[in-house]
Amino acid sequence: MNKPVRVLQVVGAMDRGGTETWLMNLLRDCDPARWQFDFLVHREAAGAYDAEVRALGGRIWPCLEPRRPWRYAREFRRILKVQGPFAIVHSHVHGFSGWVLRLAEQAGVPVRVAHSHCLARLEGGSWGRGVYERLARVALHRHATHRLSASREAAAALYGPGWAEDAAHRVLYCGIDLEPFRTVDAGARAEWGWGPEERVVAHVGRFDAGKNHRFLLEVLQVAMMREPRLRALLVGEGPLREATERRAVELGLGTRVRFAGSRPDVPRLLRSVADAFVMPSLSEGLPLAGLEAQAAGLLCLVSDTVPEELEAVPGAVRWMSLTAPPEQWAAVLLEQMEAQAGTDREGARRCMEAGPFAIRRSWRALEAFYAEALEAREGGGW
Repeated sequence: MNKPVRVLQVVGAMDRGGTETWLMNLLRDCDPARWQFDFLVHREAAGAYDAEVRALGGRIWPCLEPRRPWRYAREFRRILKVQGPFAIVHSHVHGFSGWVLRLAEQAGVPVRVAHSHCLARLEGGSWGRGVYERLARVALHRHATHRLSASREAAAALYGPGWAEDAAHRVLYCGIDLEPFRTVDAGARAEWGWGPEERVVAHVGRFDAGKNHRFLLEVLQVAMMREPRLRALLVGEGPLREATERRAVELGLGTRVRFAGSRPDVPRLLRSVADAFVMPSLSEGLPLAGLEAQAAGLLCLVSDTVPEELEAVPGAVRWMSLTAPPEQWAAVLLEQMEAQAGTDREGARRCMEAGPFAIRRSWRALEAFYAEALEAREGGGW
């Protein structure tokens, strides 16, 4: 009997971020007789998904201090020597993937995959940062046998403007589990003290600068002045959560904005509580939260920094410039909430099932990629 192919996924931590949620969906869906997923993380504290990873047969090894590359290298080599061998190292840590995959090549790993999930560009900054970024891009092209991205924009951000001519690159969309969107929980709104008369806009995202929560609160303040029934549910954790909560109080939003924290039931909240979805991010690779909102049948208002590939359900996404004032965003948001009543939520979910963002389609695409990559390396290709 053949042993499963061992894949080491490299992430910051197995928390409830977009990349990590996609990897968890893959782990739940893959055949453990064929594939063994383990995880190398950059944090010692437990992540939200750690217990489930282990319950599904995966293992997690902390490899700390990426800011001290030589110390990190010693621990990385030790993990691969003791816990390996691995057929594939799949790195999701943006520019640092160049160093990760260099170490993986030295350890003899045949398939080494870099994966870009965001629009953080390897350019600009201080002199030292510039040197690091140039070295990172060189390392990515030298030591990665394959380069993936979550969108075309994410590819350009990490691999440079010539990514489309790179034979070792392809766009591979991350998928979501659509099963939780089949049902509606009639009691979900009551958990927040809201009834059917309230109008609820949702936002899902980590509380950091890139998600632009400060601007989001300004939009909500204007919209709530115009529509007294409006409420907002903000889902996520992060370093700026407390500051965002304080700012909501300063703007007089009070209990009309609720902070839900990190939640395992985001599909339930989107499907059973929300009437619209808003995301004024400064940058996004291809946000899974936006895909989940469409699977829930919501109309989405997002910044024009979000890739056009997000529109999985025709007509469900409207883009706006961040140079537009909060008043304009608020007006469009309220328009979408009025239009929401006429949407076919179940039809939206079926549309998602037929597209590339359903988790089974995403996993089949990744599985085929892994199999092709392994065959090519064994045959001397790529």
